[in-house]
Amino acid sequence: MTMTQWFIFFLILQVIHFAGTWKLYVKAGRQAWEAIIPIYNAVILMKIINRPKWWVILLFIPIINLIMFPVVWVETIRSFGRHNKADTWLVVLTLGLYIFYINYATDVNYIEDRSLKPRTATGEWVSSILFAVVAATLVHTYFIQPYVIPTSSLEKTLLVGDFLFVSKFHYGARTPMTTVSLPMVHDTIPKLGIKSYVHENDANKAKNSLLNKLQLPYFRLPGFQDVKRNEIVVFNWPADTVEQFFKHTNKKIRKPIDKKSNYVKRCVGIPGDSLEIKDGYIYINGERTVLPERAKPQFTYFAKVKQGSNINPQYMYERYGVTDPIFPQQNGIYAFTALTEDAAEQLKNNPNIESIQRYVEPKPETNQGVFPGAPQFAWNQDQFGPIYIPKKGQTIDISLETLPLYNKIIEEYEGNELKVSGNQILINGKTTTQYTFNQDYYWMMGDNRHRSEDSRFWGYVPEDHIVGKPVFVWMSWDSNASGLDKIRWERLFTTVNGDGKPVSYFKYFVILLVGYLIFAEIRKRKKKKA
Repeated sequence: MTMTQWFIFFLILQVIHFAGTWKLYVKAGRQAWEAIIPIYNAVILMKIINRPKWWVILLFIPIINLIMFPVVWVETIRSFGRHNKADTWLVVLTLGLYIFYINYATDVNYIEDRSLKPRTATGEWVSSILFAVVAATLVHTYFIQPYVIPTSSLEKTLLVGDFLFVSKFHYGARTPMTTVSLPMVHDTIPKLGIKSYVHENDANKAKNSLLNKLQLPYFRLPGFQDVKRNEIVVFNWPADTVEQFFKHTNKKIRKPIDKKSNYVKRCVGIPGDSLEIKDGYIYINGERTVLPERAKPQFTYFAKVKQGSNINPQYMYERYGVTDPIFPQQNGIYAFTALTEDAAEQLKNNPNIESIQRYVEPKPETNQGVFPGAPQFAWNQDQFGPIYIPKKGQTIDISLETLPLYNKIIEEYEGNELKVSGNQILINGKTTTQYTFNQDYYWMMGDNRHRSEDSRFWGYVPEDHIVGKPVFVWMSWDSNASGLDKIRWERLFTTVNGDGKPVSYFKYFVILLVGYLIFAEIRKRKKKKA
């Protein structure tokens, strides 16, 4: 829906609310007209049900309002003496329409000073759970989101098994676009393997689906910084169409933006940059990128062992910090799929190693399956570009030759109708040779250069796909270890960014926790004595 459509929908809801509650407002000593004034009617309703005014704010926060609406429906009928389970279930299952029956067909009395304390232990438990979910959803959606590192694309900086806290407020939190969704669940309900949200994902049906009319337009709250070059960023994977699961059908999937898979990479190019990759090294605006101290780029190396010698993989993993597979080749050569330059230099001095060489893909004659997937761009993961990273408001010239770089932006990310007729490019039915970008774009890459699926393969990341900034590793789990060694103690409560080696603040956390527990116990005992 557009903002205009949502506004009309909002006004319709006000009319429905008025029609179903105006008599109840009158019985509560209010005026009938107070039930139809938007927002004001919600404030008055909170007075009627004897709940705080700040609840009104929760009614307008997507996802959280899905929890709050049933609570308000139940509180409304209970304010007029309807306390039994049947009434509670009826008002919830009818999505609040049961209030119409109470409003017109029953003679109820307003209970002004009703007790707000749940009448049963079950009721108290449900109430506590609901507001715990509301609080957690608010934090998860607008402030901090937990995230776990699943792959080695940022190995050495972020390890497989790192559990992160991702800040939503650094770049500004997005308001949810998918309005009907389970709280604190991303795209799939755990264990059940089914969608956690309401949306028609079949691209052939999406345009005419009423379900998709419930989508909110993109909006981001103000943050206190922009995405900086070389920062690690969590974002929704732009290429997440899930078409690979339907290869043998004509079904094409288009997930809503905020329900696409979460990825974490390093932002090596920001809006307005010119990016090129030469021999695996990144160049921005003509200069080779200098990465932060904690960033340790890794490449594939081929090591030839001396005759009669062998490589012990376990020793290599421990001695040289190897984390990805080592593959034996012919003639005593081993392929190390991910080595830092420092580790490669150390390995070179190993007495069993005859020679070691970094693998660099030569510039191909034809496209090798990397972005943009057009034959005129003969690029690969080590020889790529140059390309321009689009900036909001910037106008560029486009032609049939350069269109593959931007067609997904024009058509999918910015919602235009794009057609090619002969030698002409038509956008929204008009012939054009220029295009002005409506949002910023970014270029994301993994530090593990040959084992990272990143922008080199699927292109630009739109600004509306940005989720947040990883700020803290609160837990790190090594699945290959055993016992207590599975926990990487040195990584607990370490910051993601910064200079030098990560410093653990775990002991300070423990001290604060113990201090709080002692304080809480002393306070509890003082209250008992009083």
